Amino acid sequence: MSILLRQLPPAVRFEPSPVSFEPAAEGPAPKARRKDRDRIWDLSTNLHCSIVGTCLTTGELRQLLAKLGDTNTRTASSHAIHHRAVQAASLGDLAGKLLNKLLDRKHETFVRRFNKATTRDEVAGLWRAALEAGDIPGAYWATLTHPLTDDLLVREAFGEVHMLSHLVGTSNRLDLARLRRLEEALAEREDTIARQQARLQEKVAEIERRDHRIGELEALTKVLPTEPARPAPDERNRLDLLRRADVAEERCARLETELAAAQAAQTRTERALSAAETREAELKRELAQLDEVLAGPGEEAEAIDFRGATFLYVGGRPGQVERLRDLIRTKGGELLTHDGGVENNHSLLPGLVARADAVFFPVDCVSHGAVNTAKRHCREMRKPFVPVRHASLASFLSAAIQHLEATH
Repeated sequence: MSILLRQLPPAVRFEPSPVSFEPAAEGPAPKARRKDRDRIWDLSTNLHCSIVGTCLTTGELRQLLAKLGDTNTRTASSHAIHHRAVQAASLGDLAGKLLNKLLDRKHETFVRRFNKATTRDEVAGLWRAALEAGDIPGAYWATLTHPLTDDLLVREAFGEVHMLSHLVGTSNRLDLARLRRLEEALAEREDTIARQQARLQEKVAEIERRDHRIGELEALTKVLPTEPARPAPDERNRLDLLRRADVAEERCARLETELAAAQAAQTRTERALSAAETREAELKRELAQLDEVLAGPGEEAEAIDFRGATFLYVGGRPGQVERLRDLIRTKGGELLTHDGGVENNHSLLPGLVARADAVFFPVDCVSHGAVNTAKRHCREMRKPFVPVRHASLASFLSAAIQHLEATH
C-alpha cells in the first residue's frame, strides 16, 4: 500500500479547527492564526482540494507520488492522483512535508513577495492584484499560508478560485470536444492505413510469385528448342505455353496498375493524416496558450504583452465578445469589435479599421460581405488582415500571439 494511504497514530493526526462555516460544503473552515506561515496540514481540510488542484499539475503530483514509492502512478487516473495528494495534505508525515516543500519551492517568488506584507490589508491587496493579472496558483498558496490572513480573506480567495474553475471549464469544453473527435478520426485513419499496407504487401508478394513463374516459363521456352537430346515439343503444347505466358503478363500488368492505384491512395491517406496531426497540434497549442493565460502563472504567460496594441475583431459569436475584450485588456491591449453586419452597419468598418493595428476575423463565423469590406479597407490603409481558424478564445489568442511575434 502506498505511503499516502497509511493512517497516522491519533497523537499526530491533523485535527481541523472547531470553528467551521455552515454548511461545510459551501467553503473552507476558518483558519487558525500562527506566527509563522502555515503548512498545508495546518489549513482546513476543506481547502486541500482547491490547493492541490490549482497550485500543482498532475505531472508534478505523479512525480511526487513516485518518489514516495507509489507503484501505480503511471497508470492511475488524474482524479486518483489528485485524491491521493489531497489525502496527503492533511497529514504531517513524510508525504505531507514533501507536498508542502513542493508547493513552497514552485511558488517561491510569490511566497517571498507576500512575506513582505505587514498587515492583513496588504496581503489582501497583493491577492487581488494577482487575481486581476491572472497569477492565481502562486498567489493562492501564498495568501492561504500567510500568518496575517484571516478567515474572511480565506473565504474570499477560496470563492474566487472556485468560480474560476467553472469559467475555465466552460470556455474549454467545445475545444476539448473537437480535440476528442479529431483523435478518434486520427485513430480510424491509422487503422485504414494499416489495412491498406497489409493488402499492398499481399499484392506485392503475389506479383513476386507471378514474376518468378513467368521467369521459369521464359527459361523453359528458351531451353527446350536448343536441347538436341530432347525431341521437339508438340506444337499444341508450345502454343499453350505461350498463351499462358501472355495471360501471366497481362495479369502482372493489371496488378502493377492496381499497385500504383493503391500507392496513390496511400499517399493521399498519409497527406490527410499529416493534416490531421497538424490540426491536432494546433488545437493542443491553442488550448495550452489559453490555459497559461487564464490559469497561469508561468514565464510564457507572463511574457505575453500586447504592448498597447489595438485589435479589431470582425464577426464571431456575441457571447464571447466581452470575454475576448477582457482577455486582451489583461495583456495590455485593446479590442474593437464589429459583428459582421448583424446589428452593426458596414459603414462603421472604415473608422474601426483606421483605429486598429491589426484586423482579425473567424473564418467559420463571419459574413462574406463584412470580410470583403474589411479586407478592402485593410489593403487601402495597409493594415494586417489576419484570419482566425474558428470562433473560440483559444484560436483568437493563438492568432494574436503569432501576429505579435511576427511583428516584433
